Amino acid sequence: MAITKVPWASTPSEALLLPASAEADTTAAAEGAEETAAPAPEQVLQDHLVATLRKEDPSVALTALQEAVDREPSFAEHCMDIARALGRAAVEKYGSAVRAQQHARPVCDTSFATGVMELSPSWG
Repeated sequence: MAITKVPWASTPSEALLLPASAEADTTAAAEGAEETAAPAPEQVLQDHLVATLRKEDPSVALTALQEAVDREPSFAEHCMDIARALGRAAVEKYGSAVRAQQHARPVCDTSFATGVMELSPSWG
């Protein structure tokens, strides 16, 4: 383990002895804090669409998802996960898989239906 003495940072009586890796640890921690500070764009989109679904209905949220993917193609790789989350949120909103499934649209394949089924042990 290497030790770094930094007497120029303070008076000699206050000099610090730090392991050489301390700076790297501090930098890594700061970078990690930046990563956790802001959610990923796809998470922001999902949160917004779930809120839209709760306020309006699943059809509006699914249309907005399709528009977001068309506008920003990088969302395409997250489309299925977001649509599944919308399916689960629809079941939570309506308390019924049948009612939630009435809003299904061909967005991201059958992911909305998969999300509906994840919270529904049986249709009804």
